[in-house]
Amino acid sequence: MSTTWYECKVKYRKTDETGGQKITTEPYLVDALSYTEAESRINEEMSAYISEEFKITNIKVANYAEIHPFENADRWFRSKVSLLAYDEESGKERKTNMYLLVQANDVKEAYDNTTSVMKGTMGDYTIPAISESPIMDVFPYFSGEEGELEQLERFNALKGSKPEAVAEIVDHMEFETAPEEEAVV
Repeated sequence: MSTTWYECKVKYRKTDETGGQKITTEPYLVDALSYTEAESRINEEMSAYISEEFKITNIKVANYAEIHPFENADRWFRSKVSLLAYDEESGKERKTNMYLLVQANDVKEAYDNTTSVMKGTMGDYTIPAISESPIMDVFPYFSGEEGELEQLERFNALKGSKPEAVAEIVDHMEFETAPEEEAVV
């Protein structure tokens, strides 16, 4: 199952270096199964960082094929990788673009990190563009870090729990059934 990343924009009051407060909107990335879960997760993650109230202004599916964090890096870069394939029927070269989110300190390091990620690729590829991403932080689902164990236990407890009372659903709608057609053998 592939990972779906949601970009969530959070608006809150931020204190700057001079001590003044300013309202700012920052994007964050959350790994979730649906928009509802993305909203719930970003609320949970941001409440740990922001003591005042905040507002989620936008949630959208992010177009990233892979996310690659690296040690000792504090910024995120969006790397456009073009995979090259030769179409034997038409005799033309085809490009398929994918986007990687790579953590680095500058563009050169982002390029080096992108090439190290793509090192095991069998096909040819090019890196036509790398730009700094506005993403402030990335929250993967269960990364195995400390604190994640508690979430995993809670998830397993919910998964193993049974609904308390299940009401029987009665269908009051009536439909005419169409005569079944005979299958031709």
